[in-house]
Amino acid sequence: MKSKDFFNLSWFGMKSIFLKQKKPILGTIILTDDCNLSCKHCAVNNIQKKMYSYESILKEMESFYDEGIRILFFCGGETLLWEDQGKNVKDLIKAARKIGFYIINIVTNGTIDLDLPEADVIFLSLDGKKETHNLIRGDTYDKIMENLEKAKNSNICIYMAINKLNYKEIEDVSKLAKSHPHIQSISFNFHTPYEGTEYLCLSKEEKKVSVNTIKKMIKEGYPIFNLYSALDIYLKNNWERPCYQCIVSEDHKRYICGRCVEVKSLCEECGYLFAVEFSLLFRGNIRIIFEMLRTYLRYV
Repeated sequence: MKSKDFFNLSWFGMKSIFLKQKKPILGTIILTDDCNLSCKHCAVNNIQKKMYSYESILKEMESFYDEGIRILFFCGGETLLWEDQGKNVKDLIKAARKIGFYIINIVTNGTIDLDLPEADVIFLSLDGKKETHNLIRGDTYDKIMENLEKAKNSNICIYMAINKLNYKEIEDVSKLAKSHPHIQSISFNFHTPYEGTEYLCLSKEEKKVSVNTIKKMIKEGYPIFNLYSALDIYLKNNWERPCYQCIVSEDHKRYICGRCVEVKSLCEECGYLFAVEFSLLFRGNIRIIFEMLRTYLRYV
């Protein structure tokens, strides 16, 4: 990250903390809900199987930038399936760079070519050891490992959604992230129970076991993207929401924080740890500020 970009982000943070500003700095654009998988925990794939147009996405990027958003995510469906008029995700990243975004990340299930150095971070979904991952996502583990071997120039962060089926394998996936030469970090979320996926939710005790495992590994030096002090606050479930500094856009429909915000009571069951972290960060939590500086700057 350029020093002037870091200064500008810091200035945004100070205004959010001291002036109680509720403007977004991180924006996510859903490129498509089309996906080549049907994962057990996902409730937002293959509803319309629609690819949003390049012009539509470009217009939303420009609107984001004009509104002050400087951190951009591209998501799906499966993000890397997106194409329109001969253009693909690489073209969107190039356009976002030209517009001026500081950080541009993508989220992917890893079944498509991961050699994408154009992105600042590739968040790659991996939800357990081979047998468990394949139970959740279908027979894709070997293909992901194959694609990882070829991704020599990409900044890859494993993205694990912790649920009832895989919470005992947090340490195993973290060991893979630490040992694999093409993986730089690992980030955790907890399952958010969209309708039809409630059975995957962890009990309070299982969440506590999971959080303690993550905290132990942070202390042991594993490359974990999450912030240590936010984990206990997630367990207490008393953080302020929604997080106004994050927005999601799908086909120009905006959601503050995330798409789950419109589902009655689901916000209280949120498992997105980045939302916890951003909520604490922009309300001036000193520990979170220092941990963010130490952690985010290491892996972005």
